[in-house]
Amino acid sequence: MDKTPAPSPSAAVPRQIDSKQLLGPDGRVVIVHEGQQYQLRQTQAGKLILTK
Repeated sequence: MDKTPAPSPSAAVPRQIDSKQLLGPDGRVVIVHEGQQYQLRQTQAGKLILTK
């Protein structure tokens, strides 16, 4: 009988989304978090930048 404890919710695999799907054709998306707007965008070098 296996007595290995079940993984806790915090050990669950995080949800994944492809950046191209998230950012769309413009390469940017606005994220609203606790009433504040943040912009996530991809730079020409392919890096991601999050700004308020």
